[in-house]
Amino acid sequence: MDQTHASSPLAGAVHDLATEVVLALRSGDHLATVCGAAGIDEDNRTGIAAVRVIGADLLLPSVLHGHHPHPGDLAVLHRAVREFPPRPDASDATAWSHWGMRSALDRTAPAAAAGQLPPTGPGTAEPDAAWLEGAPWQAFTHQLSVLAPLAVPAASSAVHRAAAHRVVDLSRGFVRAVRRRNWLQAAGAGRWLAGLEGRPDTLGLDRGLDFVELMGGTDPRVALHVRAARLMAEGRAR
Repeated sequence: MDQTHASSPLAGAVHDLATEVVLALRSGDHLATVCGAAGIDEDNRTGIAAVRVIGADLLLPSVLHGHHPHPGDLAVLHRAVREFPPRPDASDATAWSHWGMRSALDRTAPAAAAGQLPPTGPGTAEPDAAWLEGAPWQAFTHQLSVLAPLAVPAASSAVHRAAAHRVVDLSRGFVRAVRRRNWLQAAGAGRWLAGLEGRPDTLGLDRGLDFVELMGGTDPRVALHVRAARLMAEGRAR
């Protein structure tokens, strides 16, 4: 791990975990354990915190390749949900991120989720999303990029509906992020756009994502969102 990624134990763990998610997305290996490959188990506190940062994307290879997630990954994600619930004063994005992790568990392993997570409490009900409807397009793009792990096929939420209603604003935000060299924000916005109808013909999303991946190549989270966008676009084209 180079010095940049080793700036803190958590940053290094997030980098390693995101890298393993990207490798699993590329390989499609249904036997792979993302957490195990990154050296993370249920007793690794720093690793659990890294899973909380990655969020629902821990299970993204299973979701996009259509196979059951590895039991070890499920166990670690369960632990992250239990250990890091949103505080009462948490931001809207944090509440939605937590809801997204629970939703991913419910979709991929409903029996396990029912048995290991509390039936009520923070994260079980869909949070409010009215704040997205009136947000300026710049802030809207920022928030959607933070919530990019929610952008998966066959999922529905108030955030998805807000994105579908503001495709042009999100497209403007994608272009702005590229021009400002904010590769992570551009990748997150591009991931949402890959799954939405009504993109402007002039956007050039495919070539834009190629450029984002090239320029943001040192951050595996950029590669993660770009790869997710491509897999979703391929699924839509079938």
